[in-house]
Amino acid sequence: MTSDADAIYLNGVIVTIDDEQPTAEAVAIKDGRIVAVGTRHDVVAQHQGPATRQVDLAGKTLLPGFIDPHSHYINALTVANQVNVFAPPAGPGTDVDAIVAELKNFRDARNIPEGELIIAYGYDETVMPNGRTLHREDLDRDFPNNPVLVGHVSLHGAVLNSAALSKFGISASTVTPPGGVIVRKQGSDEPDGLIMETAFLPVFGSLPKPTPDQEVEWSIAGQKLYAAAGITTAHEGLTHAADIALLQRVAAGGATLIDVVAYPFILELDEVLHDNPPETFGAYRNRVKLGGVKVTLDGSPQGRTAYFTTPYLVDGPDGEKNWTGQLGFPQETVNSWFKRVYDLGLPLNIHANGDAAIDVLLAAHEYAAADDLGKDRHTTVIHSQFVRRDQLDKYVEYKLIPSLFTEHAFYFGDTHVRQRGQEQAHFLSPMRTAIDLGLRPTNHTDFNVSPLDQMVVVWSAVNRISRSGEVIGADQRVTALEALKAITINAAHQYYEEHSKGSITIGKLADLVILDNNPVTVDPMQIKDIKVVETIKEGRTIYRRPGSC
Repeated sequence: MTSDADAIYLNGVIVTIDDEQPTAEAVAIKDGRIVAVGTRHDVVAQHQGPATRQVDLAGKTLLPGFIDPHSHYINALTVANQVNVFAPPAGPGTDVDAIVAELKNFRDARNIPEGELIIAYGYDETVMPNGRTLHREDLDRDFPNNPVLVGHVSLHGAVLNSAALSKFGISASTVTPPGGVIVRKQGSDEPDGLIMETAFLPVFGSLPKPTPDQEVEWSIAGQKLYAAAGITTAHEGLTHAADIALLQRVAAGGATLIDVVAYPFILELDEVLHDNPPETFGAYRNRVKLGGVKVTLDGSPQGRTAYFTTPYLVDGPDGEKNWTGQLGFPQETVNSWFKRVYDLGLPLNIHANGDAAIDVLLAAHEYAAADDLGKDRHTTVIHSQFVRRDQLDKYVEYKLIPSLFTEHAFYFGDTHVRQRGQEQAHFLSPMRTAIDLGLRPTNHTDFNVSPLDQMVVVWSAVNRISRSGEVIGADQRVTALEALKAITINAAHQYYEEHSKGSITIGKLADLVILDNNPVTVDPMQIKDIKVVETIKEGRTIYRRPGSC
């Protein structure tokens, strides 16, 4: 029985990510699904019809669409209206003066009036020359009447100027909450500008959202950012109740270029469940689904708020000595959260960077899953940056999924060596060990901690080279094919979607990406230079690189 395909892709390199059929000469799609994978002769003979388009890949590489294992999709809705102050090569933030200059350019170009909030993202104090970091006064000089919030690269905090501190009610009399950081001026209770973790949560939660008239337009623009990176399924990694309502509202209004998987924040789970009972989780509606629940245990290692069993080699963010970071919530609270989510039968995503935070996670799992520790709940440990070898053995026993972040090797590897020591830093995001133990790790950008660029994700896993050129954990390098699996079939498994996504296999969705080179065979150092030419979602092109035919 044959059927005419809508399109047949041929004359290129086809990397299927299907171990049963790793390569092919042609792929046919019909009604948004893959209907044939095989030789050119067989696919054309069986599926070419009068209306079938033949897509000439012209030597380019066809892969399954990339699946984002962890990012903050909701941020994509507003990034176009914010200031990029990433450090090079991702942005212009070389030092304090460059950050302030970029903020001024943004204000002046847009004629932003006094009193209006200005937001930047990507501030990384670890690369500031001579340790000269950003303070409120640096922003006050040129922005006395505009609240300015410069988001920390970790997404766990920000530097606020005086007007912003006032706007959000933070002063010398503000008590630092448990698990939070409010950096004070030396010898004073006056805030210096940097706030992080639980102290930042109320600020983040009250940041402006798009108006009803802007929601769909901004959402489509955000989805286009993902599509341009070859991503056909995006992750919303810590979703507030109001943002879930927004995602569902705009999806019903037509913002449906890609699939979005959202994870409600544990602190707002009751509110979310009121309109989204547990049985509605795991199913797409207008290409949006609730994937499970998100718990955050610690902060970021580069921000010195990740929680470790041993002290940092440097002082804490507010000058603390023998600083190990801190846990956002006590063990008993974490235990209760795990128990509740497991009892609801929902997948759980847990942010844990430091090894002490991972110890807390494992203890909570042992408490909540005591009846069956090894049941496959698709519990995912987001980041797992500084997981120990003995903890990885527990991941295997408890069937936990590590979602790693190998881009840290480039962006923050030198910082981790300085702050945590070479031995621990070089075991950062240990993908090689995880794979060799039989785990199925995924790998992510944590956008907008780092830019949306899946080829840099793959490059970082294959090469593990830092900004300074040092190799961060040579024994944790993986092959390009293994790195691609972490953003395709393994990520599909993380979402319970390996039956429909993650490989070019008959019956799966026609979610595809075309690249201008083959990451499996190119010089490993050139992987990061590969460009997305076209992104296809269920058979429909949703992105085409300008200038390509």
